[in-house]
Amino acid sequence: MNTLQLVIADNNMQDWVFALLAATAAMFTVMLVRSIALNRLEHAANATDNQIDDFLVEVLRSTRIFLALGVAIYVAVHLLVLPQSVKELADRAFIGLLILQSGFWASRGLDFFLRQRLATDEVSSRAARATTRPILAFIGRVVLWALIGLLLLDNMGLNVTALVASMGIGGIAVALAVQNILGDLFASLSIAIDQPFVVGDFVIVDDLMGTIEHVGLKTTRVRSLGGEQIIFSNNDLLKSRIRNYKRMQERRVVFSVGVTYDTPHDRLEKIPGMIAEAIGSQGSTRFDRAHLKGFGPSSLDYEAVYYVLDPDFNLYMDIQQAINLSLVRSFRESGVEFAFPTHTLHLATAVPSLLQKTVPSVG
Repeated sequence: MNTLQLVIADNNMQDWVFALLAATAAMFTVMLVRSIALNRLEHAANATDNQIDDFLVEVLRSTRIFLALGVAIYVAVHLLVLPQSVKELADRAFIGLLILQSGFWASRGLDFFLRQRLATDEVSSRAARATTRPILAFIGRVVLWALIGLLLLDNMGLNVTALVASMGIGGIAVALAVQNILGDLFASLSIAIDQPFVVGDFVIVDDLMGTIEHVGLKTTRVRSLGGEQIIFSNNDLLKSRIRNYKRMQERRVVFSVGVTYDTPHDRLEKIPGMIAEAIGSQGSTRFDRAHLKGFGPSSLDYEAVYYVLDPDFNLYMDIQQAINLSLVRSFRESGVEFAFPTHTLHLATAVPSLLQKTVPSVG
């Protein structure tokens, strides 16, 4: 008599029907409990600002149907008279399904944590979330599912300790072979956590400039002003000096203007006031200073400093243009002339003297 006949012989039809009904009831009970709990938690989440119920809702939504199926099989197997090996196999399968379901719960919880953490961070923005969240989520999932895989292997009876030890020895060799790739990977993690720049920022790296278009696990892509895409490895990028113009809160502007040397003294004293008035008449500016800086080769040089209260480059250029036009008008009304490169050449004419040599006469 084979194993199937023994199983049937040891369990009559009533036992099989009872086990089937119990398994069906267990499966529907699990799904019903999930549905009721999810419904109540959603109402609680909508009524309160507490993040705990939102977290529970997200985690509960990731419950898979195979969990209810695993519970049903577990209940049915333990209600029947089966060989010990079959029950042990059923127990391992049930625990494996629980481990797998725990992985889905943890993965959804990780996504919720990253989403809420980045949303409540004062320095974060939509671009920052687009840069940081995919990298952290990918690394977190790799670590999580590696752990889930080891637990599943251990549940199957494999010697996980020996496997981890062998993987550790092999991992050292692999790490030495791909150290550049690992360096870029850890650099991407540093970019995700520290956020020196995010997607959409305008940066200058050495003599290259452009807008951050994509931050990946190995490379960062920058769209230059000329339209071409510049690709940096993450490790090399973090070793460079990066100027991030998107993080500017205000723009400091320094400009110079030169007037001719024959400008009267009283008009020279009025020029700083003219510059201050031209700057102050513009919106979104803060005047700092204006001084006669020095004596140039062909001009008296004034230097002015002001701040544009918005980092937008086009706004800065509009304001500077308006200031220049205002100074042209003010200087013309005051009789002040702008200097331009000139050279004055002085010619001296020598008048020759007729030197007469008087020769004394002998008489």
